[in-house]
Amino acid sequence: MSAPLTLRPYQEAALTDLWGWFTNREGNPLVILPTGAGKSLIIAEWSKLVFETDPSACILVLTHVRELVAQNAAELVGLWPEAPWGIYSAGLGRRDIGAQLLFASIQSIHKKAYNLPRRVDMVLIDEAHMIPRNADTMYGKFLADLKTINPALKIIGLTATPFRLDSGRLDKGEDAMFDGIAHETKVRGLIDDGFLCPPISYRQAAQIDTTGVGTRGGEFISSQLEAAALDQSVINRIADRIAEQGADRRGWLVFGCTIKHCDALCDALTERGFAGAGVYGHTDKRERDRIIADFKAERLRFLVSQGVLTTGFNARHVDLIALARPTKSTGLYIQMIGRGTRLSPETGKANCLILDFGGNIARHGPFDDPAIPDKKSKGEGPAPYKTCPECECVCGTMTAFCPACGFEFPPPDRRVTTRPEQTSVLAVETDWIEVEGVSFQRHEKEGSPPSLRVTYKAGLTVHREWICFEHQGYARTKAESWWMRRGPTPVPKSVGEALARQHQLAVPSHIRVKPSGRYHEITAFRFEPGQLAA
Repeated sequence: MSAPLTLRPYQEAALTDLWGWFTNREGNPLVILPTGAGKSLIIAEWSKLVFETDPSACILVLTHVRELVAQNAAELVGLWPEAPWGIYSAGLGRRDIGAQLLFASIQSIHKKAYNLPRRVDMVLIDEAHMIPRNADTMYGKFLADLKTINPALKIIGLTATPFRLDSGRLDKGEDAMFDGIAHETKVRGLIDDGFLCPPISYRQAAQIDTTGVGTRGGEFISSQLEAAALDQSVINRIADRIAEQGADRRGWLVFGCTIKHCDALCDALTERGFAGAGVYGHTDKRERDRIIADFKAERLRFLVSQGVLTTGFNARHVDLIALARPTKSTGLYIQMIGRGTRLSPETGKANCLILDFGGNIARHGPFDDPAIPDKKSKGEGPAPYKTCPECECVCGTMTAFCPACGFEFPPPDRRVTTRPEQTSVLAVETDWIEVEGVSFQRHEKEGSPPSLRVTYKAGLTVHREWICFEHQGYARTKAESWWMRRGPTPVPKSVGEALARQHQLAVPSHIRVKPSGRYHEITAFRFEPGQLAA
């Protein structure tokens, strides 16, 4: 028997949306979930659903680091102990190549497509942003081989960052592996709902000067960046600031520019009386495991890293992230901060302090709503922010309350603008808006099926969304998910049926919106306890 499990609402929505994709669409979907949202659990539950539908199916779960291979397999075993699972990873010392549900590292299995005793029906790729667009790579060749063996192969990508620095969006372009987004959970909603820990940030006087540092492959040239970063006065100022701000915090992750820079930071923090170590790609596996175990047990206060610990690393007590490396990669920026957003009730962790010494927050914008890079954009330009006068926390330009100390900012001057401002660590969003009334109307648009227009009244303002019951593909899937969170099944097949059953719907007490071009997008809903359908 499988272990009892209660999924969070967004996890249920991810599974519903993914099932809807394969019911209504062709192609390979993406599932976008923030770091700490439980991708391993969704992989496990999805695999179980597939096997319940087709017991003969063969599923391969791929990723690029052994820690994620082990983590994903462990989640499955906890959910479904009798699953026909196995691991193929040299780093973990296992080669269960005949397993019907196989967790594998791409480095170990990429040459084994024609040696697998079973035809693979579905591949789930964790951290899908690690797949290069170039087909002449381990991922590209292996997946091409699997598709040659089984032209009906289905590929699902899971990631927190659906883009790459070198090629933009994973689902855009002629050579994109993925065909669209089946589900996306926004990080801001998980922070607001208490599923993730909020990051906070303060403007840092000490900064690594990138003036004159060149760019190669879209990223700062490491050798030139190292020369700027190794300025001893800057290292000392960064170490002083980390030691000062981290004195009452339990776990620090420090990301440096190069190994030499990381060693210098490690030495400087050690000289200030704190225990820690560096973790690098070349660190011996057993030594690396020992260091990480000591850190998780809080025998070490800090880890310094370059090139590792940005994916597949989970230490919930981390409450300080020091970005001591400038990066032009939005994905890397998000992954680094994401190491500190997991909850840790046992330590009383209330937030994660982000100390940015590389200008990354200004470069990339809000952690929860960053500027998405594309192949034509260089991603340059600062993101506006304001500083709390009480505690100097860096806040969004439209933030009403400081997330660190609660200071209430005076209301902004009303002015006409055509461009919404962005925040620094967390995106520009209004506070929760109380909903005074909800109405439903049929909406007609020439050349398209009708949709359900939902209007939320909030004082003198109204906000709208359109629910597409009669559309096909992703729009219909989203409509199904929308209804199932508010009303009883079955989901209406038409706008007319939805209007006839509108009395069955739970309506939100509050909504949250954000600017989206000329309009506002509804980004989150809040319902009163017990209001949602069972």
